[in-house]
Amino acid sequence: MNQLKTKYRGVYKDSNGKFFYQVYLGMNENGKKLQIKSRKDQAGNYFHSAKEANLELIRVQRDFQLNSPKYTNKISYTEFVKKKYLPAYKINVENSTYLMKSNAFKIILNRFKLFELTQISVRDAESFRLWLLEDAGYSRDYAALVYGAFRKSLNYAVKLGYLTKNESMKTEAISKSKAHVKYWTKKQFENVITNIYIDDYFENMCFVILWTYYMTGIRVSEGLALRWSDIDFSNKKMDISHSLRRKSKGDFDIIPYTKTASGIRKISLDGDTLRILSNWKKRQQAHGLNQFIFSVTDRPIYRSTVLRIIQRYAKLAGVPLIQAKGLRHSHVSYLINEFNADVLVVSKRLGHSSPEITLKYYAHLWGVNDENIAKQLTGNINIQFSSTKKIKFNGNQSMNLSAKILPK
Repeated sequence: MNQLKTKYRGVYKDSNGKFFYQVYLGMNENGKKLQIKSRKDQAGNYFHSAKEANLELIRVQRDFQLNSPKYTNKISYTEFVKKKYLPAYKINVENSTYLMKSNAFKIILNRFKLFELTQISVRDAESFRLWLLEDAGYSRDYAALVYGAFRKSLNYAVKLGYLTKNESMKTEAISKSKAHVKYWTKKQFENVITNIYIDDYFENMCFVILWTYYMTGIRVSEGLALRWSDIDFSNKKMDISHSLRRKSKGDFDIIPYTKTASGIRKISLDGDTLRILSNWKKRQQAHGLNQFIFSVTDRPIYRSTVLRIIQRYAKLAGVPLIQAKGLRHSHVSYLINEFNADVLVVSKRLGHSSPEITLKYYAHLWGVNDENIAKQLTGNINIQFSSTKKIKFNGNQSMNLSAKILPK
C-alpha cells in the first residue's frame, strides 16, 4: 500500500486517506528491534489528522523514555559503557587516546553508577557539567574532555537504539581555554644554538633535533619517526608519512600515517638544513647507525627526551621555556615574521587540511606582522577639507564648534 509523508516525522497517510504513525524505539538488550506502528490512539480511536497521529507518537516516545517495561528492558549506564561503548571506542582510536579517555570514564561512571541509561535527564547532565566546572577541581580543558566523552557515549546509545535522543545535547558544551602556546623568536633560537657544543656526539644530535623541528614545523611524533629514507637530498625534500607510537618503555611502532590524513606531505628543505642533516648522517654512519635520524643508538628517542633537551638549553640561553610543540609554533612565527609567508603556504607545510585550521591555531601570529602596513598607510590618503560650509544642519547638529581636528 502506498504511503505519503506528512509534515510530522514518522507520521504518514495511506492511499485511502487514513493516518498512521510508525516509530522505531531502538533495541532491547537481546538485540530485538522495538518498532511500533498504529492507526489508533491510546483509547482505540482512529486518527482524523496527522496532528493527532503525531501527538500519539510523542506520547509513545515519552513512555519509552520513562523506561516503561512495555517497550524495553533496562540497562544501566555502567553496563552500557563497559560492554558496548568502550569496546567499540577502543577499536577506532590509538591506544594512548583510549587510555586517556578510560581515565575520564572513571570519573563519569563514578557520577552515574546508580543510573539506568534511560534515567539520565537533561538536569542530571547539566548538574554534572556544572560540577566539572565549579567543584571538581579540574582544569577547564580536562573538564571539557570529560564532559565531551560523556556526551559522545550517549550519542552512541542513540545510534544503537538504546535511547531515542541524547538529553545532554540540550546543555552547552564545555569550551576549551584559549591559551597561546609559547614559542621562540629567531633571536631566541639563535641564543639557544650558541650554547650547543656540537663536537660532542650527543649534543650534536640535540642540535639536529632542535634545528629540524624549528626549520620544518613537523609534529613531535612525526620527527621521532623520521628515518634517513625519508630524506631526498637530490630533490631537497622531506617525506612526512609516518608517526611513532610508543607502547611501552622499550616497545614502539612506526605507524604508516600521521595525526591527520592531510598530514602526509613532502616538505621542501633549505640548504642549511640539508647540509646539517648530511653532516649528521655521516657522523651517525661512523658510529654504525643508519636508521633513525633523531638517535644515537639507532632506536628512536623518547618524546620526553625532546622536552629535556629544550629545557636544558633554554636555561643555558636564558630564553623562555617552551613545550616540544612550541617548536612547531616557532616555525610558523619564523615564516611569518621573517618572510611574510601567506597562510596557504604555512598550511601546506604544517600538514593542515585547510587554511582555516591554520588560522584557528596561529591567527594571532599574523597579527604581529602588520607594522609595515601601518607605515604604508601613513600619508597614503590625501586629506583636504572644503573651504566653505555646504550642508545646513537642524537642531543640535547646527552647533558651531570652534575646535577643528586636523592631521598634524
